[in-house]
Parts: sequence; structure tokens; C-alpha cells
Amino acid sequence: MAAVVLSNLPAPRRGASHAAVAAIAVGCLALLACGTPVGVKRMDPTLVQRQLTRSILSSDKLSNSTRNALFQHDLVTLWDDDPKAAIDKLQKAVAAGQARRNDVYALAEISFAYGEGVGDPAYFRSAAVYAWLFLFPENDTKLDPFDPRARVAADLYNRGIARGFAYGTNGDFLPRAGAYPVPFGTLDVYFDESQLDWMDRRLIKFTPVADLDVEGMATRYRWSGLGAPLAASTEPRDPEKGYNDYVQPWAKVPVTALLRMDHVADQLANGRVRADLTLEQPVRKDKIEINGQSVPLEAETTASLAYSLAESPVWQREIWGFLQRMAAIPKGTQLAALQPYRPGRIPVVFVHGTASSPGRWAEMINELMNDRRIGPRVQPWLFMYDTGNPIGYSAMLLRESLKDLVASLDPNHTDPALDDMVVIGHSQGGLLTKLTAVDVGDRVWKTVSDEPLESLDVTPEQREEIRKIAFIKPVPEVKRVVFLATPHRGSYIAGNWVAHQVARFINMPATLTQLTSAIVTQNQARLKGNFRGMQSSVYGMTPGNPFIKLLIDTPLAPGVTGHSIIAVKDPDVPRDRADDGVVEYTSAHLDGVESEYVVASGHSCQDNPHTINEVRRILLEHIAQFDAAEKATAAAVAPPDTTDTQDQGSSGNSLQGQEPSAAPGRQPSATP
Repeated sequence: MAAVVLSNLPAPRRGASHAAVAAIAVGCLALLACGTPVGVKRMDPTLVQRQLTRSILSSDKLSNSTRNALFQHDLVTLWDDDPKAAIDKLQKAVAAGQARRNDVYALAEISFAYGEGVGDPAYFRSAAVYAWLFLFPENDTKLDPFDPRARVAADLYNRGIARGFAYGTNGDFLPRAGAYPVPFGTLDVYFDESQLDWMDRRLIKFTPVADLDVEGMATRYRWSGLGAPLAASTEPRDPEKGYNDYVQPWAKVPVTALLRMDHVADQLANGRVRADLTLEQPVRKDKIEINGQSVPLEAETTASLAYSLAESPVWQREIWGFLQRMAAIPKGTQLAALQPYRPGRIPVVFVHGTASSPGRWAEMINELMNDRRIGPRVQPWLFMYDTGNPIGYSAMLLRESLKDLVASLDPNHTDPALDDMVVIGHSQGGLLTKLTAVDVGDRVWKTVSDEPLESLDVTPEQREEIRKIAFIKPVPEVKRVVFLATPHRGSYIAGNWVAHQVARFINMPATLTQLTSAIVTQNQARLKGNFRGMQSSVYGMTPGNPFIKLLIDTPLAPGVTGHSIIAVKDPDVPRDRADDGVVEYTSAHLDGVESEYVVASGHSCQDNPHTINEVRRILLEHIAQFDAAEKATAAAVAPPDTTDTQDQGSSGNSLQGQEPSAAPGRQPSATP
């Protein structure tokens, strides 16, 4: 309201009519009713912040910068009445070189907004072109690092690519060369289809991960940068040959799509812009160079991981993998990789527990791989097995899989990282993990027979299978093991009557059943009286089981470091009475390990943040020791320094080599 001071108004003249006085009064009331054209009012700061930072990507409103540009070109009303005409006018100004940098930003945003409203991919493509021109102008004028338009422009570019080349009902991205229509004319896209070749596979079905709502994960990480993050499926290039690597068919390959352009401003004047479409893999390189600038690639690692697991068959194995049998001992490996093998990265093998699956490691893998100190230094591997099978049999499969892994990837042992594995096991998986790092000699076999293995009446193939199962030797490449909620002395749940009744429904692998039959029927006189063949994992984890008792008394092999993470539901309960609902503390406790960490959790503690942080600490320790060993090895084999000490300065000391730089990596927007 206008502030009117009545006492300052002139007094009515003597003799003035009542009508005049009334007119003055009405005028005063009119002044009081009017407000100023400009004003302010207090409001919630959060709402103010939303107004200042909004854009068409986060709301249904344009950003303030774009509204400013529309006002300066007298296009506010036209935008409200005929947005296509407003785009055309601003487009002509930009093409004619009559626009400022903020006008280019505004053109990118209103193009995207209009494309969203009418569902026309041509406007998404033009939004990507204008966003690129704004970010990388021909005059190479760099943006202020605090300019909020830079991040919005990058997102307009990223989303513009994903939406501008989307096809089909699901909106999958389709990388394809061609002359694409855009509002300013034509966008000529060049694409080398050899980029679709990935090892022995071909990349297919590109899903924009920005469109995915991730469920079941406590955290979501996004590596902010440039490009449209995609998750690609694969198919074998040669269907008859199939896959010959360890990456599972259901694994999604993180890919980032880029449109590279040069001299955009000049080409806009001609109505035809040339662009190169490239597919980058952020797991191999996380930055690219544009106009002399090092630019990070955009990646959505959590979404790609969740998408991989959502379409994988691992969840179906949880109960069925406990009860059902496999046809035979697999000739291939049961290790699954989410990424292709890269020399120099330390393998971290995850082994799940009973009636579980590799998918239960998702939270931990998501956290560890998004830690810039760990993610670029390790490669995660998942071991898959039927958890109802005998522990000794499953452990044999794990050992053989690890040996096959090294033999196939690095037969000449040129990669030191492959010789420095970490194996992490939960519950029964912890028992399998220990059986990769112990030497039991012939003690397991002696629980079966006092006769030498060679005296058994079995086929050579069966004898070799028995040797692999019973004569346990450590895997030389395993240097560190981590036990999570592991029943080293058995589980009281496995020992109860109900568990044993359920165990009766477990089907053993056919090969194992045949092996047991051959041992019993053809060698009865050579066997000890209590031999009943290979029993299920339930019997193997029953407290007092001879195999469990033998294993608890077997120390880790020299050179192997062990760690225990023990879950207890109530940390205030004395240790001798504490448990996690499945395993007692006294069973999970193991002498001789380097560290023991007790976490307040139920038995499934893999996704507990304290468990993850302890595994994080252990891996950082392992990486540091690996680096120190590599540095010492390099120093030992380095040629002697023959540099003349007179050239080293007055002190006469030779120059020392600098510490190696930190492993490459980017800090995600949500730091662990």
C-alpha cells in the first residue's frame, strides 16, 4: 500500500463545498488502495532457493536465466502464446551471430521444454546442439566454475542426446548414423559401428539409466559429467561360439554417449551441423578431452548395477539353489564378473551364504566400487553355487574356479594383482572362503578311510574328483580372507530337527551321487564304518560335525591374512550368549585372525553400513600393502643409479623418486 500522510495534505479552503471535500476524500482512499509496482515479502528460504535454481529439468518452469533472455528479446508473451515461434525468432538471432551466450543457453532450455511438451525428438537434438555451443563456444571463453548454468546446460545436453535418439515404446537409445531433422535444419550424425564391438560381444539395447528408478538400494551414486549414461545389453558376435569371458550374459555394460561437434556457430548459419556420435566406457576411462579441456564423463554406476541384477537369474537360485541339484560338475567356471577383466586390478571375490545369492552383495559392491580409493583398484567377482550341496564339494568348485580364472586370464603370471586376491564369504560362504586358504593334508580323507586313495576301486576321473574334494590345498593367489557371520563351529539352526527334515529334500548333483555310490558299493571294506557319503551343507554346518571340527583346528596357510566380522543382534549381551539369530558369537569367533569386528546386526549383515565400512578399511589396508610390495619389487629390480653425485646439488644426495600418485578416479556427487 502507498503510505499517505493525511496531515500533510492541503486543508480545504473556507467555503469549499461539501462536494469538493468528498472528492478529496475519495482521492485519498484511491491512493490508499493502490500498491507499489515493485515490492518484496518474506517467505520460506527453501522456496526462494527453489525459484533461484529451478529449470525445466527439475520443474515445469524455465530457469531465471532463460526468462531473462526471453524478456530481453521481447519474447515473453510470444513464448506463452506460440512457443514454436519464439524458438524460431531466438534461433535466427543465434544463427546470425546477434545473440549473447546466455541466449544460447536459453535456446537450449526452451528447445528441450518444447520437445518435452509436444514429444518431438527433433527439439531434444537441437537442445543438445545449443547446450554444446554454450559449454564450448568457438571463442573458448570459459564459464565461471560457480555459474549454475554450466551444470544445467550439461544436463540439457545429456538428456537431449538420450531423448533425441530414443526409439521404440521403451525409449531405448539407438546409436545410428544419419541426417536427422532439427528445427534449424539438419543434424548430420556420423557413427562408426565398430564401437558396438566389445570383446567377443556386440552391444545392443541401450537403456538410458537416467530414466530408471532404482529400488532396493540404500544409496545411489552419479558421476557428474558430460554425456548420456546408458546401460547396454550384449549378445555374442558369433552365436555358435558364444561367450568366452567371465562377464555374465545378464550384466549391463555402462556406456556414455557423446555428440562431438566443431564450429557449431558457423554451421548454424548454414542450417546444417555435423556431429560425431561416440560411445565411451567410463569403467575404462573417466575423462575425455574437448577443446583442450579435460571433461569428466557422466555415469550412473548404481543404476547400471541395479539394472544388471534386476534382470539376472541370481534371485531364482536362492531357494532353488538350496534344494535343487546341478546336472554335473561344471566344466566352466562359476565365477561371474560384472565388468571385463583389467590387468592391475585386485580381484575381490564375494561368496554368498545358504539359500542366498550373489545379489545380496549389491549394497556392498555399490559402496565399495563408488569409493574412489577402492573402485579403480579392484575388480569384483561373484561366486555362484548351489548352497544345499556338501560344503567340501562347493569349496572344491570355488578353488577350481579361482585356479581356472588365473590360468585363463594370466597364464604366465604377468599381472601381480591376480596373485593378490581377496575372498569375502558370508555364513556358509565363509566356510568355503576358509577352504581356499588352508592345507588339511590327508586329514579329511582319513575320516573316510585308512587306505590310500590310490587303492580305491574307482575310475581315474572319479579318483581325481575325490582328490580335489578331500585333499585340500590353499589357492596360492588368495592372500586375504574375510569372514562375515561365519559358523566356524557350526550353526545351532542347522543342528535343529526342522533343518534336518528340510535337508532331506535337498537333491545332490548327479555326478556327486554317482561318485558316492561308486565309493560305497565298490569299496565297502576299505571305508570306515561311519561313512555315509557326502552329505548336504545342513549336516556339514551341524555343530559337532567331524568336518567342522577338523576345519576349526586348521589354521590359515602362511602368507594369508584373515579378518572376522561377527554379527550379534544385541551387543549388550555377554559374548558367550550372543548370537545373530543363526550363528552364535562363540561359533563365529576364530583365533589367529588379524582383526575381529563385532557389528550390531542380524545374520544378513552384508548391507549393514558398519560391516561395509569395516570391509572398506580392510580393502584399503590390502591395497596399501600391495602398493608397498610393488614399490619394493620395482626398487629391487631397478638398475643402480650411476648419476654423478656432483650434479645432485651441494648436499651430494641423489634425488629420490616421488611417491606414486593416487589411483585415478572421480569424486561422485554423493561421497561415501
